[in-house]
Amino acid sequence: MPRISEFYGIVIAMYFRDHNPPHLHARYGGQEAKIAIASGELIEGQLPRRAYRLVREWTELHREELELNWERARSRTPLDTIEPLP
Repeated sequence: MPRISEFYGIVIAMYFRDHNPPHLHARYGGQEAKIAIASGELIEGQLPRRAYRLVREWTELHREELELNWERARSRTPLDTIEPLP
């Protein structure tokens, strides 16, 4: 699981063989969720409310970079690391 960012104990990753819709994986406190890149909405799983809010904020700030990483993952090329929330 290529880790692309980490902030406030939240780990953000993408898998190379993942399926559409474009999404990221967020892990925090033993919980994991799939989050849609386009909307920031929860696709599957769950996170504590505060962690989910932070992931949505981060996704909005880095949507273009996430979309590029999704394309890299689909073509099996290395993913870029993305800046965490300050």
